[in-house]
Amino acid sequence: MAQSKILLIGGTGYIGKFLVEASAKAGHPTFVLVRKSTLSDPVKGKLIEKFKNLGVTLLQGDLHDHGSLVSAIKQADVVISTVGPLQFEDQLKIIAAIKEAGNVKRFYPSEFGVDADRNNAVEPAKSAFVARAKIRRAIEAEGIPYTYVPSHFFAAYFLPNLVQPGATAPPRDKVIIPGDGNPKAIFNKEDDIATYTIRSVDDPRALNKVLYIRPPKNIYSFNELVALWEKKIGKTLEKVYVPEEKLLKDIQEAPVPLDTLLSLNHSAFVKGDHTSFKIEPSFGVEASQLYPDVKYTTVEEYLDQFV
Repeated sequence: MAQSKILLIGGTGYIGKFLVEASAKAGHPTFVLVRKSTLSDPVKGKLIEKFKNLGVTLLQGDLHDHGSLVSAIKQADVVISTVGPLQFEDQLKIIAAIKEAGNVKRFYPSEFGVDADRNNAVEPAKSAFVARAKIRRAIEAEGIPYTYVPSHFFAAYFLPNLVQPGATAPPRDKVIIPGDGNPKAIFNKEDDIATYTIRSVDDPRALNKVLYIRPPKNIYSFNELVALWEKKIGKTLEKVYVPEEKLLKDIQEAPVPLDTLLSLNHSAFVKGDHTSFKIEPSFGVEASQLYPDVKYTTVEEYLDQFV
């Protein structure tokens, strides 16, 4: 079976670049929609060169230019969006273009975080999930085939400082723990997220389903994470538990973007939004069960670099 042609929108962004690389390396004809300004951007220039070396086809276009969007989409079978939070609502333009192009076998909207339909997030994270859920409903209303990917926490965002906002290294003396430290969260390395996502594009089992990335060795409560780190450094840390009321107050008083980070921590570590529900076959599948051959980086392995 020929591999699907994949178009990435937002491919030069944080998680997007991992997906572009995974797609090209898996042998999919890979296209990236790029704005004219991106091509002349010195910072993105290196990334663009890397894409070209991987054999990626760059298509000039813009979310706000319907014609360019439709013509780019017509070249692909699968569209993956990784646009940032400020552009979540703009994905309605992608949906309209997919509808007009009429050739797309599957659309992956920009999610790559907590399940938009199953969370108890407070503001400001809540708004982002509401926007994502709105995009889901629009996709379903238009009858566009989809896969949604909640990839949970990006390892590189949360593990280098052991979820201590503002810290630049994991703690060696004192650790601050939101809530009681018992709800479990999930931490996945970015290239593993990309690998699992790309594996699913031609898999009928993931069609019109939520693809959860919940590898068993990457599920940790805050207490378990701290215990693992203590074992690695051979030292017991002083633990400061922050009650939910205090955390909610901190979120309201924190500056941008710390407020978002704290609200994500509240969602994961107080409300348990990553793992508080069972994945039912009616709506979801789990990536590490579908693709047991993928060798993912475990949290334990990931933390070794900081010891």
